[in-house]
Amino acid sequence: MKELPQYEREALERMEIPELVLIIVRQQEWGQGIFEEIDRLKAVNNKSSKDSSKPPSSDLLKRSEKVAEKVEDEIEVEAKKKAGGQEGHRGKTRKGFNRVDRFEVIKPEGCPNCGAESWTEIGVSIRQTARLVAKPIEVVEYEQQQCQCNHCATIVWGELPKEVVGEQDLEASLQGMLVWLGNYGHMSYEKQQEWLKEMGLPEIGLGTIAATNERVAASIEAKVEELADWIKEQPQVQVDETPWLVKGVKEWLWTFCGVGYSLYRGADTRSRAELEAVLGESFDGVLCSDDYSVYNGYVVERQQKCLAHLRRHFKALLKFTLKSQQKIGHVFIKLIDEAFEHHASWRKHGDEQLYFTWATDFKIRVSQAISDWMPNAGYEAGKLLKSLNKKAAQWWYFLKDPNVPPDNNRAERNLRLAVTKRKVCGGSRSMDGLHNTAALLTVIQTCKAQGKSVIDFFRQALIESSSISLIPILT
Repeated sequence: MKELPQYEREALERMEIPELVLIIVRQQEWGQGIFEEIDRLKAVNNKSSKDSSKPPSSDLLKRSEKVAEKVEDEIEVEAKKKAGGQEGHRGKTRKGFNRVDRFEVIKPEGCPNCGAESWTEIGVSIRQTARLVAKPIEVVEYEQQQCQCNHCATIVWGELPKEVVGEQDLEASLQGMLVWLGNYGHMSYEKQQEWLKEMGLPEIGLGTIAATNERVAASIEAKVEELADWIKEQPQVQVDETPWLVKGVKEWLWTFCGVGYSLYRGADTRSRAELEAVLGESFDGVLCSDDYSVYNGYVVERQQKCLAHLRRHFKALLKFTLKSQQKIGHVFIKLIDEAFEHHASWRKHGDEQLYFTWATDFKIRVSQAISDWMPNAGYEAGKLLKSLNKKAAQWWYFLKDPNVPPDNNRAERNLRLAVTKRKVCGGSRSMDGLHNTAALLTVIQTCKAQGKSVIDFFRQALIESSSISLIPILT
């Protein structure tokens, strides 16, 4: 911002009134600009996980050590759900375990009244419990016999079970369990070693556990690439990215996901080249993302930007001192909440006629609100309104096709697993380590989305991978 010229008192006294008025107007404009810049910097400094992309863990340092009175914004009060069960929510009370491994009959040891031990059964009560057995991990010694056929004299060795892979000491299912604990349970190699000790297997070294992680990652590589090729042909995909340290240098972990699948990719940059490496030079489907500039320049048939991000940006305006900026925040937050509400209603009831009737009226009201508030918008609010105007087809594509979600929440949720792992392990020691992590997270999140056992998938990949696939069967 340019500084205003300085005037001596004597010079001002010699000026005509029109000149003085012009100076005063310029000073007012300059002061207004300074005021808005201060508000913007305050908002940036005071951002939290509720109104920005910052993680909730970053809120902790700004929290007070004293309990303060809770003053809630009226928008939050309207949107907030009450604690406990929600109306219409189906209960999930478990009744038993759907299997019994061992059955025990418990009879009284003796009559507490007279001490007799003769009984007539008059009733029964069933109780199921789950327990940890004495040795959860079984050590098996196989004696392979070499035999000679009595008929043709052929010498044959007894064949080991498929679970025994090569010269490895750990069978395939246990290797799958360790990889699951490390990449989904976020257990370090040392903690996995301690876990094995608690399970009764004390002699497993850290090198063995590290080699197991690499071995399983190599076994699933072809299946991950098969999924990556399949994604290019999908009608829509959600994309997001997060930093990942490799030897202290910032690299990137990308996620590409949709219904029934999640693909992770380790990359050197956050550039458009990484999008092109996975989706191709152009994408014929709908790309769902946040408003990061990389996505704006990518060649894509249709695009849906995340309204949840947009809502956070408008919510930041509520912290500004100027009432006009606060009003803009309130107006557009209510419009965005209305959009979420109607899209949720369509997902629940599927009434397309009602949805499209509302969508037509909604687009008119959004355009009118932008026109009404643009003259009063400051710098930050002005950027948001210009984006809504210029990229209307990208912010509101879901109004045209409700099968496309209005947010990028699936990708955001997918990255949480990676972010938690990054916080625990601190990153990777090599790019190969990052690529292994990306492949293993791909299997974990995809199997979860498809209701498959992650450990069983790893087991099958080690034994014989031809019968398994990460590609979902969509109906």
